[in-house]
Amino acid sequence: MLIPVIDDFKPRFGIDDFVVVADSGFMIRRNVELLRSGNYNFIIGARVRKYSDKVKDWILSLPHEDGLFHEYRLDNGDRLIVTYNSKRASKNACNRIKGVERLKKACASGRITKDKINKRGYSKFLQIENDVAVSINEDKIKEDEKWDGMKGYVTNTEPTPKEVVAQYKGLWVVERAFRISKGTIETRPIFHFTEKRIEAHVCLCFVASRFIKNWNA
Repeated sequence: MLIPVIDDFKPRFGIDDFVVVADSGFMIRRNVELLRSGNYNFIIGARVRKYSDKVKDWILSLPHEDGLFHEYRLDNGDRLIVTYNSKRASKNACNRIKGVERLKKACASGRITKDKINKRGYSKFLQIENDVAVSINEDKIKEDEKWDGMKGYVTNTEPTPKEVVAQYKGLWVVERAFRISKGTIETRPIFHFTEKRIEAHVCLCFVASRFIKNWNA
């Protein structure tokens, strides 16, 4: 769906220099291949733990200092930009501690059994002992701690690493607009059956969104 939308968007608004910016949820091989096949530039949040051992070793060797930008040229020519942020590291650690505490309580109460274990969220820290008992894997927790504060960005563009990160951070504007549209304005599928009524509903939601933005400004 994305490529046809972009193909329509560029000529409609007369945009030549176009960069697709997306979070790590977009970072699946097919999506990136579609962008590359369409000769589109992109900046995407990287899933830093999904790279090869060589790349992961490089990331984990980086200094934990705020304000530094590190670059790695991937085999396919893309650039991997990695930064460290102490506030992000503290948040990662705090969230993990809370998540593990919840797991420990659930294990102690017997609410977690081996058939309910999955790799999502903090459940990745669970292990099965003797094919029966469920417990916390402390080694996995220590491994997870190594990544606290690390954030990656993959791009096929050539701005400086600092500029790449700055462009990516502009996503918060879009994400805020999306939250307002779904939450405050409650834009969602509704029971309109004619094209004009549908267009009118979307138009009113857009006007409301602009009003909220200007009001907050």
